[in-house]
Amino acid sequence: MQQVKSGDTVKVHYHGRLTTGETFDSSEGREPLEFQVGGGMVIKGFDDGVTGMVVGEKKTINIPVEEAYGPTQEEMLVEFPLNQFPPDLKPEVGMPLTMTTAQGHPVQVVIVELRPETVVLDANHPLAGKDLIFDLELVEIVGASPLIIMP
Repeated sequence: MQQVKSGDTVKVHYHGRLTTGETFDSSEGREPLEFQVGGGMVIKGFDDGVTGMVVGEKKTINIPVEEAYGPTQEEMLVEFPLNQFPPDLKPEVGMPLTMTTAQGHPVQVVIVELRPETVVLDANHPLAGKDLIFDLELVEIVGASPLIIMP
């Protein structure tokens, strides 16, 4: 059987969870995830995890922080003046917001601390600083030629 190698386009069903058991994403009820292995479309640990799999194979992989979304970066924590929030917005810890950079690009942030005159916003990826666990099932190697056995 053909094994997945770098450069192959694959279709994978997955269930992603944290080490606490909390699910953060799953393809259940959706089409499988299609991506090119080694093409930078998924995190390194996911790429490495599907490499060598064969169609129909299921396995669980553990992805350390370094091969996932990396460690939490202190410079991604930003203080923002309370008086610059819209008057009808009541900031709360855990509240997700979309901010805009000076270049006009949207950035997802979460309020992590309220202070008297400011709020602390976290612009790290929500999964930064976390080890991840994925249950994988290789559904298809797209464009793979069927194995023909000649007598």
